[in-house]
Amino acid sequence: MSSEHTPLLGPGVCGLAVGMAAACGGAQDAEAPESGSTNANAGKKESRKLDTFFGVMVPTILSMFSIVLFLRTGFVVGHAGLFHGLLMLLVAYTIISLTILSICAISTNGAIKGGGAYYMISRSLGPEFGGSIGLMFFLAKVCACGVYVLGLVEAILNVFGIDPDTNVSAGVRVLPQGYWFNVLYSAVVLLLCLLVCLVGAHIYARTAFVILLVVNVTLLSILVSPLVVHAQDFNITHRGPDNRTLRYDVKYTGFTGYTLDYSTNSVMSFATVFAVMFTSCTGIMAGANLSGTIMAVLYTFVVYVLLFLLVSVTCDRGLLTQDYGFFQRINIWPPFVTIGIYCAALSAAMSSMIGASRILHALALNTVAGLVTVFYLLAYAAVDLACLALEWASAPNFRPTFQLFSWHTCLLGMLSCLVMMFVINPVYSSASIIVRKYLLMLDVRKDHVKFWRPQVLLMVANPRSSAQLILFVNQLKKGGLFVLGHVQLGDLDSFPSDPVQQQYNFWLSLVDKLGVKAFVDLTLSPSVRQGTQHLLRITGLGGMKPNTLVLGFYDSCTPDDYFLQDPAFCPALAGSKAEQQQQQQQQQQDDNAAAGDDNYNFGVDLPSLQAHFPPVRHVESPRWLSPEEYVGIVADAIKMDKNVCLGRYFFELRGEGCDGGDGAERTIDVWPLDLLQPGPRRRRGRNRVDVCSLFLLQMACVLNMSSRWRRARMRIFLNVEAASGEQGWALNEETFRELLRKLRIRAAITIVPWDAAVQLYRACVGGPEEDEDEEGEEEEEEEEEEEEEQPVGATPPPHALSEDFLSAVNGLLMEHSAQAAVRFLYLPRPPAHYSQSQQYLSQLEAVTNRLGPTLLIHGVTPVTCTDF
Repeated sequence: MSSEHTPLLGPGVCGLAVGMAAACGGAQDAEAPESGSTNANAGKKESRKLDTFFGVMVPTILSMFSIVLFLRTGFVVGHAGLFHGLLMLLVAYTIISLTILSICAISTNGAIKGGGAYYMISRSLGPEFGGSIGLMFFLAKVCACGVYVLGLVEAILNVFGIDPDTNVSAGVRVLPQGYWFNVLYSAVVLLLCLLVCLVGAHIYARTAFVILLVVNVTLLSILVSPLVVHAQDFNITHRGPDNRTLRYDVKYTGFTGYTLDYSTNSVMSFATVFAVMFTSCTGIMAGANLSGTIMAVLYTFVVYVLLFLLVSVTCDRGLLTQDYGFFQRINIWPPFVTIGIYCAALSAAMSSMIGASRILHALALNTVAGLVTVFYLLAYAAVDLACLALEWASAPNFRPTFQLFSWHTCLLGMLSCLVMMFVINPVYSSASIIVRKYLLMLDVRKDHVKFWRPQVLLMVANPRSSAQLILFVNQLKKGGLFVLGHVQLGDLDSFPSDPVQQQYNFWLSLVDKLGVKAFVDLTLSPSVRQGTQHLLRITGLGGMKPNTLVLGFYDSCTPDDYFLQDPAFCPALAGSKAEQQQQQQQQQQDDNAAAGDDNYNFGVDLPSLQAHFPPVRHVESPRWLSPEEYVGIVADAIKMDKNVCLGRYFFELRGEGCDGGDGAERTIDVWPLDLLQPGPRRRRGRNRVDVCSLFLLQMACVLNMSSRWRRARMRIFLNVEAASGEQGWALNEETFRELLRKLRIRAAITIVPWDAAVQLYRACVGGPEEDEDEEGEEEEEEEEEEEEEQPVGATPPPHALSEDFLSAVNGLLMEHSAQAAVRFLYLPRPPAHYSQSQQYLSQLEAVTNRLGPTLLIHGVTPVTCTDF
C-alpha cells in the first residue's frame, strides 16, 4: 500500500551480521543506514512504557465506566426491567467478546501502530475500507466528546444550579440555568479539556489510575448503601408539555411495558434502551492486549450485573424512570456519586480528544446514543470482518500467537453487530453503510508484503515420477495460484495442428485423480528453457502470476512410478480402502453417464491416461535437458525476479495422499544458512541471514500451516564455529530466536558446530584464518557488499570445493536430519559462467546425497512482515 512505508524487518531484528539492512530486502528510509543501531536501541526502550494493568486495564475500565454507570443504570433497569436489562447486557457483552477475539488475533499478528481500529482495518482490508470506517469513528469521537461535556454540565447543574421552578439562589445552588448558560458552561469545560490535551496528554495518563480509584470508591459506596440507607420517599418534579409541572411520588424501598422518558418525552423501547446501554460496553480497544482486555471486560460485566440486581430489588420503578441520577439520593454520602460523575465525565471527554482509549458515550442526551452506537457497532463489525478475511484468505503472514478464535467467532461477531445496528436505528445504519460505499471508491490499495502468498509454477516432465512433488507443492501453495507446466519439444511448423491442445484433457484428468487444486499450462517450444521462460511470462492472470518456480532435481537416480503405487491409477492394488475408492469412483461414473455428462473425467479413461504418460526414466534413458540448460532455467527465473525451488527425492515422500493425516509424527528441518559458503558469510560466530534465508523460513512455515502438516514439528539448525566460544553460540541462538518471535514462527533451534567442515572449506578455497586483523575483516565485508550489488547471474564462478568438504556437509545433514520428513536447504545462486553448471549441480548433488525429500530454495523477494 502506498501509505505503508515502515521497514518490514528492522536492523535490530535481522542484525545477525553486518549489512542486514540490505539483507532484509525491504525499502529502507534514507536515514536508516546511519541510525540503524540507534533506532534499534530506541525501539527496545520505547517498546513498552506501561504494563498490562496501567496500559490496558485502567484505560479500558475507565472507557467502560463513564457517567453511564452513574446516570443511566436506573434508566435501563427502570424502563426495561431486570430480565430485559440482563438480556441486553448479555447481548452487548457477547458482541464485544467476539470482537475481542478478533482484536486479539489481529494485534498478536505483528506490531500495531497508532490508530487502533483504523490501523487494524486499513492494514487488513485496505485504506479505502479503513478510511470509511475511520471517518465515522472520528465523527463518533467528536460527538461523544460533546455529549460527555453536556453530561458533565447536567451533573454540575443538578448540584449547583438554581432551582428552575423558583429561580432563586439557595445554599450552593448559585449557578443560573438556561440554554445559553449551558452553552457557556460547556464551552468552559471543553476549553479546560483542550488545555490539558495541549499542555500534555501524559497528564491524563498519569492521573488515570487515580480517577479509577475514585470511580471504584464511588461504586463501593453505591453497593454498600442499600445495606445502610433505610427506605425513603422522594418527590420529583419535571417540566412537561405546555409548561406544566409534573410531580412524582417515588420510593426507595430497600430490599423489597416501557414508559415515557422524561428527558426526551418519548416512549422507550428495547432498541432505544439497548442503544443507551450498549454505550457502556464500548472501550474495548483502549488496549489490544489479551489478558488485560479480557480482565477489564469481566470486571465491568460483574459490576453492571451487580448494579442491575441491586437496583431492581431495592428501588421503585418510578424512582428509576423519573430520576436517572437517583444514586445521589440513596448513597451513604451523596458527594461520593457527584465526585465519581465529575471524574468519569472529565476522563471520558479528555480521552475523546486525546484518542488514548475508545470512547464511552455519555448519555446525557439519549437522542445521540443511537447514532454513536451505530458507528461503534459498524467499527466492531469491520474489525470482525478484517479478521474473518485474513482467516478465510489463509494469508501466510497471518500467524497470530493468539489462537482462541476461528472464522465462526469472527462471522458471528460481525453478524451480531450488523443485526443490532438495524435494530437500533435502520436509518442511521443505512446512512453509515452508504458513506462507506462511496469512500470505497477511493480504492488505491496496492500489493503489500503481508498479503504475499506462494504463486507456484511447477514444471513437470513426467507425472509418473513427479506425482509426490505435485501433491507436496499443493500443500505448499497456501491457497495461492498453482500451475502445472509442461514443455513439449518441437516446432509448430512441423505439425499439421497444435499438438499441445490434444494433451490438455489428459493433464486435467491427472489433476482430478490426484485431487489437487491446480491449473494446467502447456507450451510447444524448441527447448525446455525457452518454454519455461514463456510459461513464467504468460501464465496466470492479473495479480495471479507465478512468483515461484519449482523444478525437479537434475540427477541420474531412478524414481519410483507413482502410477503403480496409488489405487486411483492402479485398480489391481489390494486393500479394502482401495476397493472402496474404486467403488465410489465407479458409482460416480455411472451416475454421470446416466445423466448424459460426456465431459466427466475430461473424456479420458484410466487405460488411456496411463498410456499417455511414458514410463519413468532409467539410467540409460536419453536426456532431453542438458546440465547447462537446467542451470540456465534457474538463472533465468532469478533474473525474472522469481523464487526458485529444486525438489529432490520427493518420490520417497509418504503420507501426501488423501489420507495423509495432519503430520503429527513428522518433522520439518530447516537449514537457513548457505552451507556451501561458510567463510565470508559466517565469521567469528556471526551468522548471515539474507532475503533467501527469510524466504526459506517463510516457506517452511507455510508448509507447517497446511492441513496435512499442521502438527508437524519444525526444527531450525544454525551452523556455528566453536572458535566463537560458548558466548557466541548463545548470542546466535538468542538473536535468531528473537527473529522467529518477530516473524511469529514456532520452531526449535539447534546449534550445530561445524569447525571441521569450515577448515576443509578454507583449505580448498584459501579463506581467511580466525586470527586475521580488523582491517582484513573490513576488506572482506566490503567485498561481500560489492558481490551483493552485482546483478543476478553475474556472480563469479563457484570455487572448486573438495569432495571432503562436500562429504562433511552431507554428513552433518545426515546426522541431524536423517529422520526428517522433509528438509529445506539454502540454494546458492547459480554461476554466471555456464561452463560451471556441471560443477554447480555436482556440488548440490553431493550435499543432498541420500538425504530423502529435500527442497533447495533460493528466494529473491521479501515475503516476511513484522508490522501488521
